[in-house]
Amino acid sequence: MSVLRNIEHKIEGLFEGVFGRAFRTHVQPVELARKLVKEMEDHRVISVSRVYAPNEYTVYLAPSDREQFASYEDSLRSELQQYLAENARRERYELLSDPVVQFETDDDLEMGEFGIATRMVQGAAPQPGEPPSQPEPGATMVYRKPPVETEAVSAEELGLGRETVSLTFNGTKHELDGGQAVIGRSKECDIQLPDPNVSRRHAEVRQEGAAYWVIDLDSTNGMEVNGRRQKRAKLRQGDRITLGSTELVFRRETE
Repeated sequence: MSVLRNIEHKIEGLFEGVFGRAFRTHVQPVELARKLVKEMEDHRVISVSRVYAPNEYTVYLAPSDREQFASYEDSLRSELQQYLAENARRERYELLSDPVVQFETDDDLEMGEFGIATRMVQGAAPQPGEPPSQPEPGATMVYRKPPVETEAVSAEELGLGRETVSLTFNGTKHELDGGQAVIGRSKECDIQLPDPNVSRRHAEVRQEGAAYWVIDLDSTNGMEVNGRRQKRAKLRQGDRITLGSTELVFRRETE
């Protein structure tokens, strides 16, 4: 049996005897392990002679799922870090340090849903050819359960597509790349609005954890969300953002 499979059995064994069948509606630890490896592979960086992979992973959990892990979270974190390290060794990926897994609670997630954000962090002075550190985690990949629950983890449960997040105004749809977009009148903005009542850099839509927020960038005329004046607001499907005389509609859809 492979080392990775051995570790998977250890991760499964952390909770099987305690929670049993009732735990099946929650996030399963082995599911986290497999998706962490997927994120490692999806975010690897190819250098001249090496392949680098992220060494820091932040897992966002629904409050009910985080509570289920409370009694053995430290053990689970250790096993997941070992699982990532073994996958990196097997695939011959270079890591800037031993992999680190962190858990965070996100109130916007439902039971059984989780998000993973990755980044590369240098513990010492970078060596020639090493990729630069990433000061902030990258865009968070959110995994959701299918509407029909099963007792075992199936390929369908583990194979969800990425979300498409967009802002639409005047009939034009603009997808957000990289989990954020600056909106304003300037040509340098990610989304340019030809509206004289809009500031050059008016607002920013930004992903934080599994949620998206819109932030007013100290604009002259301010910002409204669903008709209410706001400086910062969490966005939900169909929310209307008004900047100057322009209204933008926020949408996030799973492909």
